[in-house]
Amino acid sequence: MVTPEFKLQLAGYGLTTAHILYRLPDHPKILQSYVWQDYDLAPEFPELSRFLQFWRTKLDGALHSVDVAHRKLIGPAEVRKVDAQFLLH
Repeated sequence: MVTPEFKLQLAGYGLTTAHILYRLPDHPKILQSYVWQDYDLAPEFPELSRFLQFWRTKLDGALHSVDVAHRKLIGPAEVRKVDAQFLLH
């Protein structure tokens, strides 16, 4: 059985991680860290955009910054030429 995550990867989605810094509502000079991770489609990042829109409308902590890392997990195979041959008994 194929998992939904694998189907997303075949559709071009990759693993996206966002490191979010936000201000505490009661102490706005203090920054708190939050890490979000999901499968998303680069470079538009629709899932991350939806999450950040939810954050802005429903949560009290004002966003300070968002750092994004993205990696496609399924890609072309890497092929290397081997210049040696080993014989095992």
